[in-house]
Amino acid sequence: MGGLREVVAPFVVTGPSGVAVRDRLKGLTPEDEEVLRLVGAHLGSLASRDLKVRCADGLEHSAESWAVRKRGLTGVSSSRWAGSVTKATHDQWALARRGQAAHIQGLEAGIRTIAHRLSLPVGAKGTKRAAGGYRSRREWHAKARRLRVLEDRLGRVRAERDAGRVRVVRGGRRLARTRHYLADAGLTAAQWRRRWEAGRWFFQADGESGKRFGNETIRVTPEGEVSIKLPAPLAHLANAAHGRYVLATKVSFAHRGSEWADRVAANRAVAYRIHHDTGRGRWYVTASWQIPPTQAVPLEAALAHGVIGVDTNADHLAAWRLDTHGNPIGNPRRFFHTLTGSAPHRDAQVRHALTRLLHWAHSCGVTAIAVEDLDFQAEKTREKHGRRRRFRQLISGMPTGRLRARLTSMADRTGMTIIAVDPAYTSKWGAQHWQKPMAGPRRKTSRHDAASIAIGRRAQGHPIRRRTTPPPHDQSDRAGHRTVQAGPGTLGREETRPRIPGPRTRCVPPDTERTRATRASNTVRGARSDQEWVQNPLLLTE
Repeated sequence: MGGLREVVAPFVVTGPSGVAVRDRLKGLTPEDEEVLRLVGAHLGSLASRDLKVRCADGLEHSAESWAVRKRGLTGVSSSRWAGSVTKATHDQWALARRGQAAHIQGLEAGIRTIAHRLSLPVGAKGTKRAAGGYRSRREWHAKARRLRVLEDRLGRVRAERDAGRVRVVRGGRRLARTRHYLADAGLTAAQWRRRWEAGRWFFQADGESGKRFGNETIRVTPEGEVSIKLPAPLAHLANAAHGRYVLATKVSFAHRGSEWADRVAANRAVAYRIHHDTGRGRWYVTASWQIPPTQAVPLEAALAHGVIGVDTNADHLAAWRLDTHGNPIGNPRRFFHTLTGSAPHRDAQVRHALTRLLHWAHSCGVTAIAVEDLDFQAEKTREKHGRRRRFRQLISGMPTGRLRARLTSMADRTGMTIIAVDPAYTSKWGAQHWQKPMAGPRRKTSRHDAASIAIGRRAQGHPIRRRTTPPPHDQSDRAGHRTVQAGPGTLGREETRPRIPGPRTRCVPPDTERTRATRASNTVRGARSDQEWVQNPLLLTE
């Protein structure tokens, strides 16, 4: 069809490549907490120094310069701590480069939008695919000035990219800016200082296969005993042999605890990270390791028992089960979540909604869940949506990437297959072809429910559009059979049903004339309207 973009074929999402579990360090003594603070602050200062050197190298970085940095950190920490610090620094620089590329892409999109709208007359109406001109001459002038600002900003960012220069803030740029708005954030200067210092600590160590319990720097035994290899300047704080400090608490990972215990017992690599939650005053340890990716199931095998289409929204997940022919079964389901509050709270809400979705899919006997391959990076630009501030906040708050990653990880544990489909026109065509037919006196179908049907049908390879069967002329329905199962190659599937004249039965040909008059009805309700009913007078009796 003209004007419509090409729809990408659905594909099976690959499983997770790693696992991360967390447990709280309960029962720490004041001496333990003091040692943890000293180690984190010392390693954090080394990480800041190494990041400064790495950013100064820019694109001139090489394996030799990496080795020089590591040797410089080994004398004030240890060889394994130096390796963890330099690797984390390299990953942070690479992440900043990816963010820089995304920033350039956003600036280019904004410049294209403004230039297009400035080229149109003031007040020109736009279309569904392109914005129109600006509403007034004043707005046109303001956007012309903004265009020059964005062009200058784009030039500076491109120059920094070509020179290999990145801007990184250890501890987070948002937290650094919060220092100037403590009243709005509800923090005092002391609270902010504790959070800032804890955010700049460095307390993570990579695992190493073949070493004792999979990690020589931060070691956790199968019984849960945690010991830390102290850096060289803090070796005098050790309470165990070989410069190690053993914490007075023990950990036990509830989630995937058996997998972690098997890896530790087999001396396979496990990475650990210790961090401090200043708001609650708690210490946590996170264990992570790599796993072989799950072998992808063929698309046909995953859809053998039907599919559940899921439409992602800002406050709920709309789901509907479809059979192998693409027909909806049962009633739609909605799994609500609240994306307000802190980041851990939002993440817990997403996990809870996905858990209920997977339990329902398992009870239905379905092994495939279809979701949209959403990415709002190009949709968040301020210049595209203009005054629609609430809409921009809505799409910015939807955790599309995190939700898909969570769903993929949780589905891998339950044996579910996640199918990603192109999100083009699913909401529009779903509401157009499925919202009204699937509504009833006792069931209200929303636009999101209809979109879930469209998503599931696209995953199955069926067209979203449907041809609803009109009411038959009689029980025989001589007009022909045309339902949702009509294939895309069926001729006339989108045309109107032909009107075939003739009698109401199939026993006679259509051109046969009627030879018998219609008999009058035996009931008063079914009698013809031109008949008159007269009541005789009562009989007189003696």
